[in-house]
Amino acid sequence: MSLTDELKAYVANTHNNAWTTRDGTTVPDADDLKLSNDAVELEGTVLYADLAHSTDMVNSYQNWFAAAVYKNYLYCAARIIRLHDGVITAYDGDRVMGVFIGDSKNSNAAKCALRINAAVVNILRPEIKTRYPSISFELEQRVGIDTSDLFVARTGIRGSNDLVWVGKAANNAAKMAALRTYYPTYISEAVYTQLDAHTTYRDSTNHRDDMWTNLGTSDLGYVIYGSRYNWPF
Repeated sequence: MSLTDELKAYVANTHNNAWTTRDGTTVPDADDLKLSNDAVELEGTVLYADLAHSTDMVNSYQNWFAAAVYKNYLYCAARIIRLHDGVITAYDGDRVMGVFIGDSKNSNAAKCALRINAAVVNILRPEIKTRYPSISFELEQRVGIDTSDLFVARTGIRGSNDLVWVGKAANNAAKMAALRTYYPTYISEAVYTQLDAHTTYRDSTNHRDDMWTNLGTSDLGYVIYGSRYNWPF
């Protein structure tokens, strides 16, 4: 069979064959799904942590410096995602994706984002200034979070495949992580309305001093909230 015939047959089979789906209670690994039309459906909150201005950094600084910034940011973000019961589902260049499930998924994801910001402000930036006092670079980043139903399938070829996360949360979180860095953390209204008091207010007992600013309906087409708060370690 020629490559053209193989590709045509694969595409036709994907469209023609019925999907086998099941409800998920955990975040799946690639090995949990077949390469055929097999999927897991679950309610999840998606977090994208994205290093800002990485193209300018790569173009303006030594490659070893850019690589160190990448490594340190992604390591800190990944460790904090796991700390808050998130599952790391993908690395994509200068960003990492985490998925949270369960009753506290939105509060866990929001707290995670605020703690990533704390790591940037209190650990990553000071270390850069200490190590490289002559470099004017200042690390900036954004985290985007949304929640929705997710349809998770395995895509790729044998020996080289991964999961694809279909649902508005994955798309929206990635888009919020690409917004301006005026706020380091962005969440959707759907996430905000499901936060617990401890993750909403600095004074959670009296429900005062909201950590989140309602930014209204964004260019993305839905209401978002931003925060500059740093969740302490």
